[in-house]
Order: sequence, then C-alpha cells, then structure tokens
Amino acid sequence: MWIEALILSTLVASGIVLLAPNRYAGKLAAALSLAPLALSGIMWLNYDAAGNALLGGDMAYETTTRWVEFASYGLNWHVGVDGISMPLIVLTTILTTLAIVSAWTPIDTRQSQFYGLVLFLQAGLLGVFTALDFFVWFIFWEVVLVPMYFLIAIWGGPRRKYAAIKFFVYTNIASLIMFVGFLTLVFSMGPSVRAIDLTQVAQLVRTPGVVEGIAGFSPNTVKLFAFTLMFLGFAVKVPIVPFHTWLPDAHVEAPTPVSVLLAGVLLKMGTYALLRFNFTMLPGVVRDYAALIAVFAVVSVIYGALLALAQQDLKRIVAYSSISSMGYVILGLVAYTTHGVGGATFQMLSHGFISGLMFMVVGVIYNETHTRMVGDMSGMADRMPWTVGIFVAAAFGYMGLPLMSGFAGEVLVFLGSFDSTISPLFTAVAMFGIVIVAGYLLWAMQRTLFGPFDLETEYEIRPRPSTTWHRWWCCCSVWSGWVSTLTSSTV
Repeated sequence: MWIEALILSTLVASGIVLLAPNRYAGKLAAALSLAPLALSGIMWLNYDAAGNALLGGDMAYETTTRWVEFASYGLNWHVGVDGISMPLIVLTTILTTLAIVSAWTPIDTRQSQFYGLVLFLQAGLLGVFTALDFFVWFIFWEVVLVPMYFLIAIWGGPRRKYAAIKFFVYTNIASLIMFVGFLTLVFSMGPSVRAIDLTQVAQLVRTPGVVEGIAGFSPNTVKLFAFTLMFLGFAVKVPIVPFHTWLPDAHVEAPTPVSVLLAGVLLKMGTYALLRFNFTMLPGVVRDYAALIAVFAVVSVIYGALLALAQQDLKRIVAYSSISSMGYVILGLVAYTTHGVGGATFQMLSHGFISGLMFMVVGVIYNETHTRMVGDMSGMADRMPWTVGIFVAAAFGYMGLPLMSGFAGEVLVFLGSFDSTISPLFTAVAMFGIVIVAGYLLWAMQRTLFGPFDLETEYEIRPRPSTTWHRWWCCCSVWSGWVSTLTSSTV
C-alpha cells in the first residue's frame, strides 16, 4: 500500500493547505510535502526491481483490486512501479518540495489556493507514473491539466489567460486523440481483452494474430492507425515540433515555481507515455517507421535549439531548450537499443533537475532585477555571485559537460543511436545540436553575467532575506543532478 499512501498523503496535504490561512500556507505546504518526499525516498531505498514491467520486467509495490464492472470489461485499481516510473516519482516529490519553497517570495496573493493546487498537481503526477490500468491512468492524466490551468491563469503574467487556455486546449485535444487511438487498439483485439490493463494489453498486442482487422482494414493498418493517434497525442505533451507552440507561452506567463514543475515533470508525462504505450506495445510499427520518428526527433533538437538561439528573454531561452532536450529522448527511444532506451529514460531524469534549476535561477534574477531581457542587464556576477555561479553550473549541465547528469544522458542516447538500425546521419545531425546549445547559453551568460555592471531598469539590486532559500534550492538541485548521474544504472 505504499503507492496508495504516497498519493493519499499528497491529497490530504492539498486539502489541509487549501483551508489554511494565507500567512501560514507556504510553510505548511513545505512541511506537508515532506511526507510524500520521505515516502518516495523510502520506496527508492527499498526498491529492488528493474526494467519495463510491461515487457516482463520487475514490478514493485504492486496493488491490484477489482473496482468496477461494465460491459465485457473490468476497471481495476492497478498500481505499481518499475525501473521507468520509480525515478520519475522521486523526481516529482523532490521538485514539488523545492518549487513550494521557491514560491515563498514571488507568490504573495491567495497563497493557500496556490500551494493547495501545487500539491494537488503532484498527486495527479504520481498517479500518472504509477497507474497500470488505462482508465485509472487516464483519469490522473486529465486531472493534471486542471491545477496547471489555474496556476497559470491566476498567478501568471500579463498574458496568463491566453497561455492557460492555449495550454488546456492543446493538451486536452491531444488527450482525446490519444484516447481514440488506444481504444482502437483494444477493440481490435476483440474478446481477448477482458480488462483495460496496460500489462495485459501490452502482452496481448505483441502476440501474433491477436489484433484483428476492423471495418475491412488489415491488422497492420489498425496498428499503424492506433500508433499514429497515440503518438500525436503524446507528442503535444512532450512537446515535439511542430506541436510545441503552447510551451513557450505557458512557460513565459507561468510563475517561476510552476515553470519548474512544468519543465521538470509535466513534459516527462509525454515521453513516459510514449515509452509505455507506443514503444512498448507496438515495436513493429516503431521498426517500420523508425526513420520518420527519427526525423521528428532531430528536427526537435535542431529547431528547438535554433529557436532558443534567437530569443532575448532568458525564460524563453530555457523554454525552447526543453524542446531540444526532449528531442534527444525521442531519438534514444526510437533507437530501440539498451543504451538508447536507457539513455532516454535517464535524460528525462537529468533534464528534470537541470531545467528546474535553470528556471529557478532565472526567477531569482527576475526577482532582483525585474527584467529577463538579455540586453537590459550585464555584469550580474559582481552583484549576485551565488546566483551566477549556479547559473553557470546549470548551463554546463545543459551543455553536457562530463561529470554532470546531462553528459551521461546524451552519451547513452548517442551510443544507443549509433548502434541501432536508424541511419547514423540522424545521430550525427542531432549531435550538432550540442554546439548550438553551447552557443546560445554562452552568448546569454556573456551578455548578462559578465562585463561591466549595467541594469536598464529603475530597480536596484540589494540583498534580501529570501536569497538564502534560493541558494539552498540551487545547491540541492545541483547536488541532485550529480547524484542522478551516479544512479543511472537503476534507471
């Protein structure tokens, strides 16, 4: 019952914080968030499983209970963790606690509602990473949209309502497309499926002759149709070019703690679902169309990096860099090798820590300068040495320097891709993305952090008590990135 305790403790914490007075909400939320953080840590320390459970890998903390009977299908409460989901659960609990602490200064209105929604968002994320029955999983998948919509629409920037509506519409339509694709796959197997359980569906769909034709279409056509719809639905969440346009608006308008969770965890929902559904259940389609999927991955890497290179807003630079990083995850998945898939799953974890750190540092700079524009400031190293030092460390992690988690993830992806059946040209072009990443990050750092001090706003940079918490957050994030490198074998 570890997973049930993990989700329930988060839901209870959310309810308590929603009813708490505003002046106590932030501290109370941080304290209550330590319960799921501790539970995930205990689960991690006692975790003795590996691999993908849908492919016969080990399953830990599993619970299966018959829930609802309808028609010829049954709805089960089926939860569990494996080598894919366990690291993402730990990532979620760590980033949620740190995001709550980082919100103490910038969030000064309706605090109880803000922190309550953040904890409710965490409960949905934990459900997505643990649910193994499709309907239960889909409920958690949709639940995540609700708190994120309000967090952007209420506490966001000047164009927050536009960004929130765009986020909700894009992702909700994508969920509907994905839903149709998965049910098409299930119904094509006829009476063989008695419960929409992911482990059962994954086993049956990989069995020759189980998938039948529908309305005159051959089984292979049905598989391709289902794969395409699911891929499109999850591609929006990743996001993959050209389904990425909602992401920069959401990031720029969202408050910094929300951007931390959006980039650090929510984007991983898309890549996690692609691995769980598309790449696990329909490997034949993946092999047949590997080159086309690789094109999407490489275009996301290069185009996302070029978009970041063209930005003047630090937050937009980090937002577009997430598109590029997720492209590497897709490339590792489509390689379909041990190193490729392992590198992709590790890259999810690495990017979660590094992107959260980058958004936090940009938030600290904005809180002190009231600007994020590269041309409005320079010489920040003299006035904000702690923040600048952490910014440089995070940027090096994004560039994939050795001894940092970004390096481990990208190296595994490249090794797996070169060892796969896809053309080495795709991998070679994707590797060039690292050069572009180094270009725009070094350019941004040179313009904003070094040189003579200049700040083209009416605000003065002065010490504030809250800076201590930002330092602790940044140090913890860098440490987490380094530790994640050492634990890559578990993923």
